[in-house]
Amino acid sequence: MSPPSRIYLDNAATSWPKPPAVYDAVDRYQRELGAPAGRGTYAEATSTNRLVDATRLAVAQLLGVREPKRVVFTFNGTDALNLAIHGVLRPGDHVVTSVVEHNSVLRPLRELEISGGVQVTRVGCDDAGRIDPDDVAKAFRPNSRLVALTHASNVTGAVQPIAEIGAICRQRDVLLLVDAAQTLGHIPIDVDQLGADLLAAPGHKGTLGPLGTGLLYVSALAEPHLRTVRQGGTGTRSEEDRQPDSLPDRFEAGNHNVPGIVGLGAGIAYLQQTGIENVASHISQLTQRLAAGFLQIEGVTLFGPHAAADRAGILSITIQGFEPQEAAAVLDAEYRIQVRSGIHCAPLMHERLGTLATGGTVRFSPGPFNTTQEIDAAVQAVAELAAGG
Repeated sequence: MSPPSRIYLDNAATSWPKPPAVYDAVDRYQRELGAPAGRGTYAEATSTNRLVDATRLAVAQLLGVREPKRVVFTFNGTDALNLAIHGVLRPGDHVVTSVVEHNSVLRPLRELEISGGVQVTRVGCDDAGRIDPDDVAKAFRPNSRLVALTHASNVTGAVQPIAEIGAICRQRDVLLLVDAAQTLGHIPIDVDQLGADLLAAPGHKGTLGPLGTGLLYVSALAEPHLRTVRQGGTGTRSEEDRQPDSLPDRFEAGNHNVPGIVGLGAGIAYLQQTGIENVASHISQLTQRLAAGFLQIEGVTLFGPHAAADRAGILSITIQGFEPQEAAAVLDAEYRIQVRSGIHCAPLMHERLGTLATGGTVRFSPGPFNTTQEIDAAVQAVAELAAGG
């Protein structure tokens, strides 16, 4: 793949560039098939169904899921989290979450806390952004139904001890919802090893698919507790005016984003061919190189864990003399280095770090197609900003 004209280090927001096969798959579907999924028996519709089924199987394999029907396609990661949260919780329930979470968890829970009769406990984290499983265990109440936690912070990159928390949830008979927005596709995931009853993720980040794609894994244990939040046509049991009970149709009302799903399938195929472990190793090396460089720059503060094993491919910094938005604008305008600045939709995490009042941080997030040369250029650019600030 030829190098881009810009240095893109905002893969925590969305991956770019995509593998060429992703662009080809979307274009081929649009030009040659164009049929909806599950809505016809003509040749192009049948081919479309096969492509959607193949992507569902690929996602299941990526998660270590034996039954592909337990993978529900959604319109993004936020949609998946809303389905899980609103679908599971009832008035009078208690849920445990954390200050580390993205607004895609915080806001649905706040809404249910205000108007849905749900009680919420938000546990804290350490200076690196890591949650203590004991704090989660201590937060349980007799009416606890759900624990909703991110797998890795989208601010500090801290990977959470989800497997330990999952074991605690099993002992207490409480469902565990994992937000894998920053880990799926970047590190190997097995839902059984994590103890995840529900796992939500977008399709456009680590799995390299287009925007407007997402997924929710629903375990056999969680399935009876999960209500539908959207009803409509599924192409199955159309003679009935009730939503089908079977998976995945029960939660997939309306037409699929087939171009996105086909592209997602191509993105996962690239990961399978390359190897998740190889992708994870590459991103980890780049992240460590960034961290080592930033730690040597006077006036730069690096947040989150310093050890590669404890961090996903995300680094947040502040640069003395620059507001985060100003630093990001200069990096783009003068160096064509593209990063994310601000609160990153995680206000409680920034409040914990002490960066909320000052506008957040500057976030760097390498992807599978970044190079060491690009990382070194980013470190040099930050060093020049810090020296001038």
